[in-house]
Amino acid sequence: MLSAEELVLPDGEGRQRGDQRRAENAAAPQRRPRFKTPSQIPVETVYTPEHLAETDYLRDVGLPGEYPYLRGVHPTGYRGRLWTMRMFAGFGLPQETNARFKFLLANGQTGLSVAFDMPTLYGYDTDDPRAAGEFGKCGVAVSSLADMEVLFDGIPLDQVTTSMTINSPAAIIWAMYIAVAEKQGVPLERMGGTLQNDILKEYLAQNEYIFPPEPSMRLVVDTVEFASRYMPRWNPISISGYHIREAGSTAVQELAFTLADGFEYVRHCRARGLAVDDFAPRLSFFFNVHNNFFEEIAKFRAARRIWAREMRETFHARNPRSEWLRFHAQTSGAALTAQQPENNVVRVGLQALAAVLGGCQSLHTNGKDEAWALPSEQAALQALRTQQIIAHETGVTDTVDPLGGSYFLEALTNQVEAGAYEYFRRIEDLGGVIPALEAGFFQREIAEAAYIYQMEEDRKERITVGVNEYLTDEALGIPLLRVDRAGEQRHIQHLNGVRQRRDNREVAEKLRALEQAARGSENLMMPLLEAVKAYATLGEMMGVFRQVFGEYQPTWGF
Repeated sequence: MLSAEELVLPDGEGRQRGDQRRAENAAAPQRRPRFKTPSQIPVETVYTPEHLAETDYLRDVGLPGEYPYLRGVHPTGYRGRLWTMRMFAGFGLPQETNARFKFLLANGQTGLSVAFDMPTLYGYDTDDPRAAGEFGKCGVAVSSLADMEVLFDGIPLDQVTTSMTINSPAAIIWAMYIAVAEKQGVPLERMGGTLQNDILKEYLAQNEYIFPPEPSMRLVVDTVEFASRYMPRWNPISISGYHIREAGSTAVQELAFTLADGFEYVRHCRARGLAVDDFAPRLSFFFNVHNNFFEEIAKFRAARRIWAREMRETFHARNPRSEWLRFHAQTSGAALTAQQPENNVVRVGLQALAAVLGGCQSLHTNGKDEAWALPSEQAALQALRTQQIIAHETGVTDTVDPLGGSYFLEALTNQVEAGAYEYFRRIEDLGGVIPALEAGFFQREIAEAAYIYQMEEDRKERITVGVNEYLTDEALGIPLLRVDRAGEQRHIQHLNGVRQRRDNREVAEKLRALEQAARGSENLMMPLLEAVKAYATLGEMMGVFRQVFGEYQPTWGF
């Protein structure tokens, strides 16, 4: 390694010695012929100030809480307040999920995060024939306001923030949540939380879309407009790279595609006539945290700088909060292994540490058993304790951006950012986000990245402990959570009871009003709220939208 004297020698002598030393290092025996990140960024033997020769500290890095926010959006970081510890939870019946919420809150969780089951994600009631066999497998079933009332029973919605992972039916589910809060007497302006509501990434990666892109974007902009007017503490979109990464993308692709989606939402909101500084401060992001420690931290830092620059220079934001990229992070589900699941505790701990060192505002840590099943109570508690140990025992929260100034990290941040801008150029050449997704560009890029990663793993160029190296034959030794299959029938009975008790003439009237609004151009949140309060079901309201908007049939193929 170069000494300090070698780095400052006059007349270029330090540079010459540096070049000589790197040549010597390159000739020395090494474990692999080439070191690189999963995004295929080469990793050099050592990094020096030479790698940052083009970097201007005040222009490109700056101080925490100051433009371009590379080092964080708050000047005191976690010295002021810790991130929100928000464990993802949801399984089967609303009352079971409500119990899990209360268990986690009692053990120090500071925010709620709701996982919905597959029928709910696709906008079907539990008793719909197309929902058969899918009840509760990946989250909680919500078919009407009555279910939402049970889900948040005894939880004061003015004292806790809630994140809801829902996309195509997002406006309806949000309307149900708002109705519950109103029943609790909570004013709209006091409600805090986040609606994922990122339909673009569904077309790019997760494939839980229902309607064509334009009516889907209309619904998203409706929620942004409603939140801007009535709910100043609510994040109406959580622009999500998480599922892009889970589909197989690299860190650079996750960053580029997520921010490109964010810019597209800004353009659509402005086309509606919304002023950028009226809605941009409440846009939030959701990123994956994978295994390559430094590349993940670099991704988060680059994300803040890119967003700040583009909001200021491209969209002409004037409110500094419009330039802030605030994000929730979740440890990688794709990185969890079914083999030797106890190893996942270590993976999750390191991924969570990367998220914290990258400056997240909110964090979910996966349970060690999630490659097998929904997390058990013990696994969820262990995952929460992981965050608490990082927060209170490691010292990493005592200073802001503790890795800032690392030659390697700063150089890698620049490289990740450059890779993102190259993707922005390619997307623009294709006409923008929607033409690019309709042409299958994103899908092909993600598929190619996933293929390369798998080939590297198959060739053992990348080692996954317990999967392609250090194998054992030991049987699964941890208890798994099993969804109560009888719960499906209890849920259907409850749903039928709701249909019998409600005023069905009122429901029919509200559904007709919703259809009329959908065929026009007005904001759909008010008619949705009216239908929800009449106990129209999720499937009934989504049925109206399916009739008006149609269902999307993609044309891309590769």
